[in-house]
Amino acid sequence: MSYGYAKPLNVLIKELSSLPGVGGKTAQRLAFHILSMDDARAESLANAILTAKKEMKYCSVCGNLTDQEPCSICSDDTRDRSVICIVETARDVFAMERLREYRGLYHVLHGTISPMDGRGPDDINLKSLIIRLQENDIEEVVIATNPSIEGEATAMYIARLIKPAGIRVSRIAHGIPVGGDIEYTDEVTLLKALEGRREL
Repeated sequence: MSYGYAKPLNVLIKELSSLPGVGGKTAQRLAFHILSMDDARAESLANAILTAKKEMKYCSVCGNLTDQEPCSICSDDTRDRSVICIVETARDVFAMERLREYRGLYHVLHGTISPMDGRGPDDINLKSLIIRLQENDIEEVVIATNPSIEGEATAMYIARLIKPAGIRVSRIAHGIPVGGDIEYTDEVTLLKALEGRREL
């Protein structure tokens, strides 16, 4: 899409607008902001992108994004090695870590099972999970996939796969967000909130 600007600016806007959550208007604002930076600042931004792209990789143990092997979580001896939390993406690991409450390990699937999109169990990071469970003394697996159709299907598949091994499988509770109103909550969310109830 051309915005009537000079070619280099059009290319920059086009590249920025290809980022998730960045529309045409935001891409234009970002492009003009980048062009207003001094050369050193713009070069620093470009180098940060290139360095992150070059140095970041997936941990061979858990699949999390890292710049070391294994990642800092897998190599942390103070973490509870009897519990593994399964998440869809590396972003989910960062979200869980912000809580500063969970002290177990992680396993990143890099997606979900979705027959509609042609993704089966072999298309996500499941084989290395099974190997981890066989080679380590794991007592519990916490499944923290998203409460979407694909996330639920993936959680059910993993639970059926793991339970015969005698490992406890739990699922994070889903329900009404803090500050939300029951009146405006959809039926599925209400049902999940009811199922995830706990004693006070």
